[in-house]
Amino acid sequence: MAKLWKVLALVLAQGAAPSGGPLVLEPVASAPDVVALHVPPIPRPLAERVRQYSNVRTTALVDVSEDGKRLLIASNVGNTEQLHRVSQALGTREQLTFFEASVGKAALLPEDPLTLFLLKDDSGGEAYQLQRLDLRTARTELLTDGKSRHETFVLSREGRWIAYSGTGRNGRDTDVYLAEVADARNVRRLTELVGTWLPLEFSPDGQKLLVEEVRGEDDADVSLLDVATGARRLLTPEARLHGKAAIRQALFSSDGKAVYLLTDRGLDFTGLFRLDLTRPGAALEAVVPEVSHDVERVAVGHDGTLVFSTNEAGASKAYLLRGKTLEPLPLPLGVLSGLRFARDRSDAVFLALEGPTSPTDVWELSLKSKKLTRWTKSEVGGLDAATFVSPELVHYPGVDGLALSAFLYRPRDVPKGKRVPVVVSFHDGPASEERPTFRPDYQLLLEQGLAVLAPNVRGSTGFGKAYAAADDGVKRAQVLDDIASTLQWLARQPDLDAAHVAAWGQGYGGYLALASAAFYPSFFRAAVDVKGIPQLSSFVESAPPYRRDGLRSEYGDERLPEVRAVQERISPLHNLTRMQAALLVVQGKKDTRVPRAQAEQLVQARGPDGWYLLALEEGRGPWKKQDTELVTCALLFFLQEKLLEPPRAALH
Repeated sequence: MAKLWKVLALVLAQGAAPSGGPLVLEPVASAPDVVALHVPPIPRPLAERVRQYSNVRTTALVDVSEDGKRLLIASNVGNTEQLHRVSQALGTREQLTFFEASVGKAALLPEDPLTLFLLKDDSGGEAYQLQRLDLRTARTELLTDGKSRHETFVLSREGRWIAYSGTGRNGRDTDVYLAEVADARNVRRLTELVGTWLPLEFSPDGQKLLVEEVRGEDDADVSLLDVATGARRLLTPEARLHGKAAIRQALFSSDGKAVYLLTDRGLDFTGLFRLDLTRPGAALEAVVPEVSHDVERVAVGHDGTLVFSTNEAGASKAYLLRGKTLEPLPLPLGVLSGLRFARDRSDAVFLALEGPTSPTDVWELSLKSKKLTRWTKSEVGGLDAATFVSPELVHYPGVDGLALSAFLYRPRDVPKGKRVPVVVSFHDGPASEERPTFRPDYQLLLEQGLAVLAPNVRGSTGFGKAYAAADDGVKRAQVLDDIASTLQWLARQPDLDAAHVAAWGQGYGGYLALASAAFYPSFFRAAVDVKGIPQLSSFVESAPPYRRDGLRSEYGDERLPEVRAVQERISPLHNLTRMQAALLVVQGKKDTRVPRAQAEQLVQARGPDGWYLLALEEGRGPWKKQDTELVTCALLFFLQEKLLEPPRAALH
């Protein structure tokens, strides 16, 4: 325990840096890979409470054995997210990997449960590498070049083939590589094309491969590749004829004669379609009628049974489709993050589900009895889950009449007539969505008497294609109006204190937090920027070549003078003199997307009101548990100091 206090006690840096000079950063005690500026020592009770919440476990569904009797899951039991095996419902989690870095995508080798493949980034710079792990010897083998980026991979159903993506050809374009599992280093490129091409799924007989050409979050096509010859057949030519369309998922039917697609082609919301491969030129056929919400996931059983989920007001709903019979499936309130059949079973589906008051766990849903069987039970750090708060979904109009919404979390046991301070939390993205998932950091804020308002401003997903595109390019300036609309709604609430408001976000959410402080300086007392974007045009132009075109479709092409002018006008870095809010800035030194120098310009401009944490061994993420704890401690103490009067010295 004494060691924990040393790790969590932040050293106060002596004085601010001279104007224009380098910041004088001091190390965090007993944590040499984190340095800080202006961050005072963290009170012990606060650090202890954060430690409890940081020990809340989460479980990701990674893979299912062919017979459905074993699960491969990822869990944050240690300092990073590692792979575990579970061999029965609520059985022991057997840890399989013990790496310093978190494991990304992973899969069991069909017909050989003691071999698995995984992606891992040791550098922190998002240069993921493909590795094979032999559980007989506990040895890993690097299969890729160790330097280029490999985003995803797929295995064929019988375990003969592996296909993966990589930027090795020129560092700019992402190609699809193919190898036999038995000789996985002997690879050949199936594509040598401009852009980003990703493997999606092998056909049941292993002779064909679905690949996706990704031009942006909302712009993609799917092709069918012949494994033997590399011949490519475009399956979605309508995209080029009828404008941009996203592909959320593509997978083969059980007999391999059709492909199921989740796409918003010709629609405002993502729908479920079927494409008959036996009829060249066949059109997409809607599997379910168009509705005013997205179909978010689909799984196909070996007998052709379909299970799909939808995003309805942020929560997931599940449905069973056999033939033409559609039947709703029982799910508690929450969000699905995994949905799959075991290869040889169609009587049950496995799913990963989390709710606003419960972390992610894996369940088995019988399609006959409709009974849910729990496979994992994630601990909540010894906390009482009954005290966790669920949000309320609120709606309000934007300046231009666009319908906006947010999730509002109110603290418990607030005296009648008392207004509570508010933290406006912006999600990352932009192509993402605030949904009712379990957020330990929100629950910590609520414990302190702070409300959390989490809006889905324009550009968020889940509200239709038009809504997601409403911030593209120069239209991003209109997001600033959404911040104003959110503040106007907040000010009308009798139980919320509009005089004590902070903005907070990570990634693109960090940009919105900084923009809030820059463009509405009199409304925000504080802003927290975690790995945010201070300058839009440089964020796009300095991105790795394989990401740049996709970012330009979202943020606009910075090479065009009229676009660059807007990007710079709405960039927080060009509006530092407007800011009045105190800032907490968190940056990873190995972050390849946002230059460290920009983060430090923000801090320098705020002087003593600029708190700063720099993690020397971290990149874009995910970060190690120890470093995340430090960030959460600083976040909570900072918001205590700036929003609560008088500040609380401890948590009760």
